[in-house]
Amino acid sequence: MNITFKILQRIGLVSLLVFIASCKSTKTIAAGEVDESLTTKRVISNHYQNELDFQTLSGRIKIDYDDGKSSQGFTVNLRMQKDSIIWISSSPIPVVKAIITNNRVSFYNKLQNEYFDGDFSYLSNLLGTDLDFSKVQNLLLGNAVLDLRTEKYASEIVDAKYRLEPKKLNDLFKIVFFLEPKNFKVAAQELSQPWENRILKMNYQYQDVDTKVLPTTIAIEAINKDDTTKIDLSYRGIEFGKQLNFPYKIPKGFEEIVLE
Repeated sequence: MNITFKILQRIGLVSLLVFIASCKSTKTIAAGEVDESLTTKRVISNHYQNELDFQTLSGRIKIDYDDGKSSQGFTVNLRMQKDSIIWISSSPIPVVKAIITNNRVSFYNKLQNEYFDGDFSYLSNLLGTDLDFSKVQNLLLGNAVLDLRTEKYASEIVDAKYRLEPKKLNDLFKIVFFLEPKNFKVAAQELSQPWENRILKMNYQYQDVDTKVLPTTIAIEAINKDDTTKIDLSYRGIEFGKQLNFPYKIPKGFEEIVLE
């Protein structure tokens, strides 16, 4: 199996769960200073006031992958329609394609004549929490993966950032958020099952792209018992508001992959 497709299969399209942007009009955002007088409620409110507003975006992503046994860098094209579609295709030759919608996770590989077509249950089992399109999109855009407004959180200032953790412990997983003081975007978020030695860490840095605040780098580290996978991505040529299409059709005769 070619390594590019192996990456997509093994980590369940985790390359779609990170978002990095870089283009000529970008400007790195300087770190701000924390305001110790802010309540937890105000910190959370500021986070949602700074959500990215757009209809479509498109560009290329340079992905660097290392699982401790093999490593590779490759590029994919990305197209995204907010709240409905995330689409990727290997570049420059579209031998691997993937698509995520509100009820579908699918990808195929023309080199191996194989495909996967299912729902979010595989990604949910992989990460130890229920996933849906909204949560995946939040990860891409630097938003908290969970809705911070649906339960009570405790906050404190740690390393010049706002640290948020649910007051009520979850039986299935632990989650911690760190928010930037400048724009209240997510600086880091960590989802873990310590009793299973499973951890997913994401660290973000930000930039201003045509007045829109986007991640400029995201480093993701997935630990599953004794296996560690690291992925770094770089976005290039990001454009907003273009009319996009999302061509995707599993070729006939391909063998279905059963992911365990």
